[in-house]
Amino acid sequence: MLTALTLALALPVAGCDTGAEAEATVPLTIAMAGTTHRFRVEVARTEAEQEKGLMFRTSLPADGGMLFPFAKPKIANFWMKNTLIPLDMIFVRADGSIDRIAENAIPESLDPVVSGGEVAAVLELAGGTAAKLGIDESAKVTWQDAK
Repeated sequence: MLTALTLALALPVAGCDTGAEAEATVPLTIAMAGTTHRFRVEVARTEAEQEKGLMFRTSLPADGGMLFPFAKPKIANFWMKNTLIPLDMIFVRADGSIDRIAENAIPESLDPVVSGGEVAAVLELAGGTAAKLGIDESAKVTWQDAK
């Protein structure tokens, strides 16, 4: 029962979509071992945008993704309901360090994907991106968001 309550209260829900994609993107970098990978990501700021996420999308640019920032760090709990493409979920602590990487989350799965500890944001990238670029928990994530 406690698990069900925790899952019911956990927001945002990854991979949700109500239709239109965000028009603006922000620069985001993942740096480790002297290498920097640059992305342009959409930012899901509101509860509605976070519930929408990447649902129903059939592709994601190699340098694209979606960032889910939180007002204060928390245990993050995502799922893949109505998400049609595999995603890498990178759980980011307040200092930009990586708490956990969940690689290739299974499309349309209702199984929860949970951070290992409290995080300030979750970054979703196309499935396989972390492995392809050699990104691991030693990396640092930074982004610029004027809003």
